[in-house]
Amino acid sequence: MTENFEVQYDITKKSKFKKFYESNKVLIYSFTSIILILFIIFNLYLDNKEKKKISLSENYVEAKIYLESGNKDEAIKILKDIIFTNDPTYSSLSLFLLVNQNLINENKELSDLFEHLLNNNTFTDEMRNLLIYKKALLNSDLFDESELLESLKPLLTNDETVWKAHALLLLGDYFMSKGENIKAIEFYQKIFDIKNLHADLYNHARVQLTIISNE
Repeated sequence: MTENFEVQYDITKKSKFKKFYESNKVLIYSFTSIILILFIIFNLYLDNKEKKKISLSENYVEAKIYLESGNKDEAIKILKDIIFTNDPTYSSLSLFLLVNQNLINENKELSDLFEHLLNNNTFTDEMRNLLIYKKALLNSDLFDESELLESLKPLLTNDETVWKAHALLLLGDYFMSKGENIKAIEFYQKIFDIKNLHADLYNHARVQLTIISNE
């Protein structure tokens, strides 16, 4: 009796499943197809992304080779092209190389490139802060006081970033170069309120304060 009941239950369950399948097979096939298509698209995306990274890496190395051989024009062209691919890693490396090698002398152009990176890429917080600092450093000789303070505001108001101390030193040096020693002292002294900085940052502030006191 029990065995017959179990067989009957099993047949009934299979019958219900078959009935459900028959009435929903179009939906099931459609859903399965969509999942498969999405899986293929996702894998193609990852594959293309990896190929793009490899291509950018090769182009970056090629630009450095051109630099070493003295072909600066070709190097600059490649590095600019990389910047506008909006890859957070290689676009940043390319801009830093342009700056460090003094390949572009026009501050406006370099500033625009920094702005392009900041507006068109997703960076870690500290990478974004580094770009903000470098852009301000680049323009520190051209900005007036309000422009420089505004450009460094994201760093000055952020106690978590390591670039706050660099921003304070930049402002101290800026005002010292202008002969505004009272303002310079204010920013140098703020360095000592920040804990666990590299000794060079504290030493820089001390040296500058000593110079001011001896004037």
